[in-house]
Amino acid sequence: MNITENFTFAEFEASPRAKEHGILNVITDVTVRDAIVALCENVLQPLRDSWGRPLKINSGYRCPELNALVGGVPTSQHTKGEAADIECKTPVKLAQLAYDLHLPYDQMILYPTFVHFSHRLRRRQRGMICYNKSYKGPKLKTL
Repeated sequence: MNITENFTFAEFEASPRAKEHGILNVITDVTVRDAIVALCENVLQPLRDSWGRPLKINSGYRCPELNALVGGVPTSQHTKGEAADIECKTPVKLAQLAYDLHLPYDQMILYPTFVHFSHRLRRRQRGMICYNKSYKGPKLKTL
Protein backbone atom coordinates (compact mmCIF):
# COMPACT_ATOMS: atom_id res chain seq x y z
CA MET A 1 0.00 0.00 0.00
CA ASN A 2 1.38 3.38 -1.02
CA ILE A 3 1.90 6.05 1.61
CA THR A 4 2.97 8.70 -0.90
CA GLU A 5 3.81 8.54 -4.58
CA ASN A 6 7.18 6.89 -3.98
CA PHE A 7 6.97 5.18 -0.58
CA THR A 8 5.12 2.12 0.70
CA PHE A 9 4.51 0.49 4.06
CA ALA A 10 6.19 -2.66 2.70
CA GLU A 11 9.47 -0.71 2.34
CA PHE A 12 9.29 0.28 6.00
CA GLU A 13 8.64 -3.30 7.13
CA ALA A 14 11.28 -4.92 4.89
CA SER A 15 14.31 -6.25 6.75
CA PRO A 16 16.70 -8.97 5.62
CA ARG A 17 17.91 -9.33 9.23
CA ALA A 18 14.35 -9.87 10.49
CA LYS A 19 13.71 -12.46 7.78
CA GLU A 20 17.02 -14.21 8.50
CA HIS A 21 16.13 -14.49 12.20
CA GLY A 22 12.45 -15.34 11.76
CA ILE A 23 11.22 -12.04 13.18
CA LEU A 24 7.86 -10.77 11.96
CA ASN A 25 8.54 -7.05 11.50
CA VAL A 26 4.98 -5.88 10.85
CA ILE A 27 3.42 -2.54 11.71
CA THR A 28 0.39 -3.25 13.91
CA ASP A 29 -0.02 0.05 15.75
CA VAL A 30 -2.06 2.94 14.32
CA THR A 31 0.19 5.55 15.93
CA VAL A 32 3.24 3.95 14.26
CA ARG A 33 1.42 4.03 10.91
CA ASP A 34 0.51 7.70 11.44
CA ALA A 35 4.15 8.51 12.26
CA ILE A 36 5.37 6.79 9.08
CA VAL A 37 2.83 8.72 7.01
CA ALA A 38 3.98 12.00 8.58
CA LEU A 39 7.66 11.14 7.96
CA CYS A 40 6.95 10.35 4.31
CA GLU A 41 4.67 13.32 3.65
CA ASN A 42 6.81 15.92 5.42
CA VAL A 43 10.39 14.74 4.85
CA LEU A 44 10.98 11.76 2.55
CA GLN A 45 8.64 12.52 -0.36
CA PRO A 46 9.64 16.21 -0.64
CA LEU A 47 13.28 15.09 -0.46
CA ARG A 48 12.69 12.45 -3.16
CA ASP A 49 10.92 14.99 -5.39
CA SER A 50 13.86 17.40 -5.18
CA TRP A 51 16.54 14.67 -5.38
CA GLY A 52 14.98 13.55 -8.65
CA ARG A 53 15.74 9.84 -8.32
CA PRO A 54 14.67 6.93 -6.10
CA LEU A 55 15.57 6.83 -2.42
CA LYS A 56 16.11 3.38 -0.89
CA ILE A 57 15.14 2.73 2.72
CA ASN A 58 17.82 0.60 4.42
CA SER A 59 15.99 0.51 7.73
CA GLY A 60 12.52 1.86 8.43
CA TYR A 61 10.19 0.48 11.06
CA ARG A 62 11.75 -1.90 13.60
CA CYS A 63 9.66 -3.97 15.97
CA PRO A 64 11.25 -4.13 19.45
CA GLU A 65 12.72 -7.60 18.79
CA LEU A 66 14.40 -6.48 15.55
CA ASN A 67 15.57 -3.24 17.15
CA ALA A 68 17.28 -5.21 19.93
CA LEU A 69 18.85 -7.59 17.38
CA VAL A 70 20.46 -4.74 15.43
CA GLY A 71 21.68 -3.03 18.60
CA GLY A 72 19.22 -0.14 18.54
CA VAL A 73 18.51 1.75 21.74
CA PRO A 74 15.13 0.91 23.33
CA THR A 75 13.90 4.48 22.68
CA SER A 76 14.84 4.37 18.96
CA GLN A 77 12.58 6.42 16.74
CA HIS A 78 12.60 3.46 14.33
CA THR A 79 10.35 1.56 16.80
CA LYS A 80 7.87 4.47 16.74
CA GLY A 81 7.76 4.74 12.94
CA GLU A 82 9.45 8.12 13.19
CA ALA A 83 12.72 7.26 11.40
CA ALA A 84 14.18 5.86 8.21
CA ASP A 85 17.75 5.30 7.07
CA ILE A 86 18.16 6.28 3.42
CA GLU A 87 20.96 4.64 1.42
CA CYS A 88 23.18 7.10 -0.40
CA LYS A 89 26.63 7.08 -2.02
CA THR A 90 27.01 10.77 -1.17
CA PRO A 91 25.31 11.26 2.22
CA VAL A 92 26.46 14.86 2.55
CA LYS A 93 24.72 15.83 -0.72
CA LEU A 94 21.42 14.27 0.36
CA ALA A 95 21.66 15.82 3.81
CA GLN A 96 22.59 19.22 2.36
CA LEU A 97 19.52 19.09 0.14
CA ALA A 98 17.28 18.31 3.12
CA TYR A 99 18.85 21.20 5.03
CA ASP A 100 18.56 23.62 2.10
CA LEU A 101 14.89 22.68 1.60
CA HIS A 102 14.20 23.48 5.27
CA LEU A 103 12.51 20.10 5.70
CA PRO A 104 11.02 19.55 9.17
CA TYR A 105 13.31 16.75 10.33
CA ASP A 106 13.85 15.99 13.99
CA GLN A 107 17.26 14.41 13.48
CA MET A 108 19.49 14.01 10.47
CA ILE A 109 22.47 11.76 11.16
CA LEU A 110 25.12 11.18 8.52
CA TYR A 111 26.77 7.76 8.18
CA PRO A 112 29.28 6.66 5.51
CA THR A 113 26.61 5.02 3.30
CA PHE A 114 23.28 6.43 4.46
CA VAL A 115 21.47 9.28 6.17
CA HIS A 116 19.13 8.73 9.12
CA PHE A 117 16.08 11.00 8.96
CA SER A 118 13.54 11.27 11.73
CA HIS A 119 10.35 13.25 12.21
CA ARG A 120 8.39 13.42 15.45
CA LEU A 121 4.70 12.76 15.12
CA ARG A 122 3.25 15.07 17.77
CA ARG A 123 6.20 17.05 19.07
CA ARG A 124 8.34 19.93 17.86
CA GLN A 125 11.10 18.97 15.42
CA ARG A 126 14.56 19.67 16.87
CA GLY A 127 16.35 20.07 13.52
CA MET A 128 19.42 18.25 14.85
CA ILE A 129 22.34 17.49 12.51
CA CYS A 130 24.71 14.81 13.77
CA TYR A 131 27.61 12.81 12.40
CA ASN A 132 28.09 9.18 13.35
CA LYS A 133 31.61 8.46 14.59
CA SER A 134 32.17 6.29 11.49
CA TYR A 135 31.39 9.21 9.16
CA LYS A 136 34.63 10.81 7.91
CA GLY A 137 33.28 12.86 5.01
CA PRO A 138 32.65 16.57 4.62
CA LYS A 139 30.28 18.45 6.90
CA LEU A 140 27.13 20.30 5.86
CA LYS A 141 27.30 23.97 5.01
CA THR A 142 24.93 25.57 7.51
CA LEU A 143 24.18 29.17 8.41
